[in-house]
Amino acid sequence: MASAWQSVVSVHQTIVESGDKRTDEWLLVYSPVPVALIFLAYLFVVWAGPRLMKHREPFDLKGVLVLYNFAMVGLSAYMFYEILVTAWLSNYSLLCQPVDYSTKPLPLRMAKACWWFFFSKIIELADTMFFILRKKNNQLTFLHVYHHGPLMFNWWAGIKYVAGGQSFLICLVNTFIHLVMYSYYGLAALGPHMQKYLWWKRYLTSLQLVQLFLFLVHSGYNLFTECDFPDSMNAAVFGTRLRPPEGATGPPSARHSPSFKFSLYFISSVKCMV
Repeated sequence: MASAWQSVVSVHQTIVESGDKRTDEWLLVYSPVPVALIFLAYLFVVWAGPRLMKHREPFDLKGVLVLYNFAMVGLSAYMFYEILVTAWLSNYSLLCQPVDYSTKPLPLRMAKACWWFFFSKIIELADTMFFILRKKNNQLTFLHVYHHGPLMFNWWAGIKYVAGGQSFLICLVNTFIHLVMYSYYGLAALGPHMQKYLWWKRYLTSLQLVQLFLFLVHSGYNLFTECDFPDSMNAAVFGTRLRPPEGATGPPSARHSPSFKFSLYFISSVKCMV
């Protein structure tokens, strides 16, 4: 038993000591333990929340949802601006961009923007809480939980080991998508009278699929080219975009289709955020 514990401690020590030293002191970055505890707490809420709400009336969270969604619009806009401007000023390459681990102003600015991207994924766990409090339990699918839960470790690894470099494109595109999506959610939460102004909702699915395509091409390309950026990170991005949702319906070929996965996620999100 003591030997097993020593092995765990040794692995943990290797994990914490081999990361980007610039981000060690930033909130939730140094060790994976806090993120793991948040993940376990999240799973507990997903399990216990619907049971606690079973005999209660759903909460009316209109005001909270409006405030939350527009706050996320502001945060997404800030991250998009910081990543875009920093990448532009740093002459980032779309094909191969190694991480600059120096403490110069621009590399550090990019690292901070990446930290906000990671932290925004922690904030977005509130999406699940809102579903539970509003008793929209049909939206607590495997796909939703997978998107918000286990993928936290991807974002943590990004800020821990590769805060910048190739990962900038994922952050840039995803923050733009979230800016648009949370804008829709916020406007829709204002009430039914806003629906006539939300004709552009049908284009959100297309944006999601474009995002997926860009991620697959970008990470896939770098798996087969020489670039001073960890293949493990590219493989993680590529792999998580191909994994089909558990319990999905449809023919077997379609269930393994990336477009099917993202279409389901978008439809699920739109239904339960408004």
